[in-house]
Amino acid sequence: MGHRHTDPACAAAHGDAPEPAGTRTLVAVFDSPVAAHLLHFARDLGYRTVLVEPDLGLVADGAHGGPARLASSVDPSFADHDADVVVTDHDRPELGALLYAALQTPARWIGVMGSPRHTAPHVAALRELGVDEAGLARVHRPIGLNIGSRTPAEIAVATLAGLIADRNRRPGGFSF
Repeated sequence: MGHRHTDPACAAAHGDAPEPAGTRTLVAVFDSPVAAHLLHFARDLGYRTVLVEPDLGLVADGAHGGPARLASSVDPSFADHDADVVVTDHDRPELGALLYAALQTPARWIGVMGSPRHTAPHVAALRELGVDEAGLARVHRPIGLNIGSRTPAEIAVATLAGLIADRNRRPGGFSF
């Protein structure tokens, strides 16, 4: 190291930039291949990680490299104002209840994975639970940067890149 860089991007590239302030948390909802990659990459990016799986019997010992926390629902003890909640399976019957729980927290960002070409099942599930339009608007779908992701690892990278861009108030992609 030893170099002093005045350009923050250059300093970061050379490892001379300070770690970001605050404690970021990534909450991956539902144990899935994408969740495994999200939690792994998020730890490398400095996030605290939480896996939410309502059926704890589905989670294998040591799943996902040992997330900092394993929970059966989303709650404010970890889904605070600095948390990003990512639902990794839009077909689970618990979708509405877990999104409703996430909406009861001050989470910074809430999103559901899913193709924009298919109906968003979370909307009907949340309406059944009495969630108003403002609550529905807090739930992002689709999520991540549009990079043509096909594999669970690519989906996780696109999702985390989108979260970082959003957190830093950037459009993502190659627009500077």
